[in-house]
Amino acid sequence: MFTKAPINGKEDVLGALSLVLYTLILIPLIKYVLVVLWANDDGEGGTFALYSLICRHAKVSLLPNQLPSDARISSFRLKVPSPELERSLKIKERLESSPTLKKLLLILVLAGTAMVIAVGAVTPAMSVMSAVGGLTVGVSAIEEEQVMMISVAFLVILFSVQKFGTSKVGLGVGPALFIWFCSLAGIGIYNLVKYDTSVLKAFNPIHIYFFFKRNSSKAWHALGGCLLCVAGSEAMFADLCYFSVRSIQLTFVFLVLPCLLLGYLGQAAYLMDHHTGDLAEQAFFSSIPSGAFWPVFLIANVAALIASRAMTTATFSCIKQSTALGCFPRLKIIHTSRKFMGQIYIPVINWFLLVVCLLFVCSISSTTEMGNAYGIAEIGVMMMTTILVTLVMLLIWQINIIIVLSFVVIFLGIELAFLSSVLAAVVDGSWIILVFAAIMFFIMYIWNYGSKLKYETEVKQKLSMDLMRELGPNLGTIRAPGIGLLYNELAKGVPAIFGHFLTTLPAIHSMIIFVCIKYVPVPLVPQSERFLFRRVCPKGYHIFRCIARYGYKDVRKENHQTFEQLLIESLEKYIRREAQERSLESDGDDDIDTEDESSNTRLLIAPNGSVYSLGVPLLSDFRDTSNPISEASTSGEVKPETFDAEQSLERELSFIRKAKESGVVYLLGHGDIRARKDSWFIKKLIINYFYAFLRKNCRRGIANLSVPHSHLMQVGMTYMV
Repeated sequence: MFTKAPINGKEDVLGALSLVLYTLILIPLIKYVLVVLWANDDGEGGTFALYSLICRHAKVSLLPNQLPSDARISSFRLKVPSPELERSLKIKERLESSPTLKKLLLILVLAGTAMVIAVGAVTPAMSVMSAVGGLTVGVSAIEEEQVMMISVAFLVILFSVQKFGTSKVGLGVGPALFIWFCSLAGIGIYNLVKYDTSVLKAFNPIHIYFFFKRNSSKAWHALGGCLLCVAGSEAMFADLCYFSVRSIQLTFVFLVLPCLLLGYLGQAAYLMDHHTGDLAEQAFFSSIPSGAFWPVFLIANVAALIASRAMTTATFSCIKQSTALGCFPRLKIIHTSRKFMGQIYIPVINWFLLVVCLLFVCSISSTTEMGNAYGIAEIGVMMMTTILVTLVMLLIWQINIIIVLSFVVIFLGIELAFLSSVLAAVVDGSWIILVFAAIMFFIMYIWNYGSKLKYETEVKQKLSMDLMRELGPNLGTIRAPGIGLLYNELAKGVPAIFGHFLTTLPAIHSMIIFVCIKYVPVPLVPQSERFLFRRVCPKGYHIFRCIARYGYKDVRKENHQTFEQLLIESLEKYIRREAQERSLESDGDDDIDTEDESSNTRLLIAPNGSVYSLGVPLLSDFRDTSNPISEASTSGEVKPETFDAEQSLERELSFIRKAKESGVVYLLGHGDIRARKDSWFIKKLIINYFYAFLRKNCRRGIANLSVPHSHLMQVGMTYMV
C-alpha cells in the first residue's frame, strides 16, 4: 500500500490499517464465510459449482441435452420456486426463454473461471517471491536477482510434488499452518506491547476517511495493495470440497481472522515508530524480533508453499467441473486419494501453470507489480462470484429483496472500487495476467461453442424412427452374435453415425446399445441411478439406449469389464421392470414387427448423400436351435407369440446373456465438424482451426474406460455446420 501512498505521518499508518481491518472483516468474513459458503452445491464450491446449481433450478445450459428424467435423480434436491414468490418464477422463466441471458450467464461463468486459473498461476509466484524476499532483510548481501532464482527453484519443487496429492502431505500441512498463524499473532502482540498500542484506534472507520482526505488519488491507488490482505478468499470457496462449511467457518472466526488482525496491528505498531526510509516495504520481516527471524522466515516459506498448493488444487477442481459441464477440453485427471474424491491432479495443467509462474517471476521482478497482477485476477473472480450468488439468492434461496439488494450493492460496489484501482496500474507488467486470462477464456468459449454446434447438428441429422422400422429387425444387414456399444452424445434419437455404420459394414451385432455418457448438473449421481435405459425400437430389434449419468464430481475409475458388468446388470433390471409394467397393463404385445421384410428395394440415404439398397439377409445362418437368439423372422410371416409373459422375459434375458458371452465391442463414432463454405471467415477460423486443434489434442472420452484396441471399432463422420 505504501509504495503507492508513501507514509507522511502516523495518521497515514492508522488510515491504511483501518482500511485493511475492514477489508478483512467485510470480504472474507461477512461475504465469504457468512454468505457465499452457504451457496455451495452439495459441498462443492467455485464458479462452476454456482453455475451448476443455477442450471439445476433453471434450464439455462446452452447444450440442449436436458431430460425430464434428470430431475428424478435423488441428488438433484430441487427447491421448486413457490407460487407465492412470483419473483423467483419470473426470473426462472426469463432466464429459460432468453438465449441472450443464457449466453451472458455463460460468459460471466467462463470469465470467472478464467480468472480462477489466472489466480492459480500468479498465486504461487506472488506467495513464494514475497516469502523469499525476506532474505533481503536477514542477509544484506542478497539481491533481487538471487531472490528470483531461489523463487524459481522453490516453484519447480512445489509443482513437482503436486502429483503426490493433498492427503499424503496433509499431516504436515495442518501443524505448519497452525504454527504460522500463531507466529503472526505472537509477533503482532510483541510489536503492540513494544511499540505503540494506539493503533487499536484504527477500528474506528473514520481513519479511512482521513486517509483518503490526506492522500486523495494516492490513497485510491493504494487500494490495489490493500486487496492483497484478502488473497485466498476465493480459494477458500473453490476448495470447499476438501472441508465442511462449518469447519471453515469455525477455523476462520476463531483462529485465522484473530491472528491476521493481530499480525497487521503489530506491523502498524512497528511502522508508527519506523515509517521513514524503505522499512515499509518489508514491514513484516523487519518487525520480527532478531532471535525469531530465521524460524519465522522458514515457516513463512512453508506457509507460502501451502497457500500456493491450495490455489493450484482449486484450479484443478474448477477445470474438472468445467470439463464435466462441456466448457473445457477433456484432459487426463488423476485422483490422488481413494478416501476423498475431490482430491485430483491434472498433469497438463500442473506443468502449464509452472511455465506461466516462471514466466511471471522472470518478467515481473517487482512484488509490487506482481501484487497488482494478482489483484486484477482476484477481484475479477470476486465480482463474478458476487453476481452468481445474487442470482442464487433470487432464484433458489428466495429471500427478501432488501437483503439481496444490500448484498449486491455493498459488495459489488466495494469490488468495483478495488477493480478501478488495480486497472489504473495495468500499464506495468500486470497486463500479462489479463492476456493469460483472455487466452483461457478464449479456449473455454471456443470449446463450448464448437461442442454446442456439433451436438445441435447431430440432433438435426439423427435418423428417423420410420426409417428404422422400414429396415426391419435385421436393419438390412447381418446381425452377428454379440453386443455393440455405440458411443454417441445424443440423449435421445438414433444418431446419424449409426446410419453410417449400416452403410459401411456388412454386419451389425445382434444387440445394439447406444451409450451416451452424460454429465448432469449435480456433484454426484448414486450408483443405483447411474444408468437410464430405454428401448429404441420394438422388441425384435434388440436396440436400447443407455444414458450413463455422472455428476461433475463423480470419479470414473471403473475399467471396461466393470463398466460392462454394471451396464448389463442395469439392463436386466430394466427389462424385468418393463415386463412387470406390461403384465399390469395387459394390452397385448405390440412390439412384434408386422411389416413385410421380403422386399429388397428399401433404400438408405447415407449422411454423405450416397443411396444404398439394403437387402434382408438370412439370420438363420447363425441361429442355433438350442439358443433362439433372435426374435426376428426373415420371412414375410410373423410367428404368433407362444410363450407367456414370464417365458418371454426369460427368453430375452437369456438372449442378453448369450450376446454378452459372444463378446462386447465398442463402436466409436468419431464425428468432426467443419464450417460450411458459405460461413463467415471468423466462424471458419474458429471451427476449422481452433476447435479442430483442441479436439484433436484433447483426451478421448473412451480413454477413461481403458478399452483394449481389440475391442474397438471406429467410423468417422464429418458434419458441416
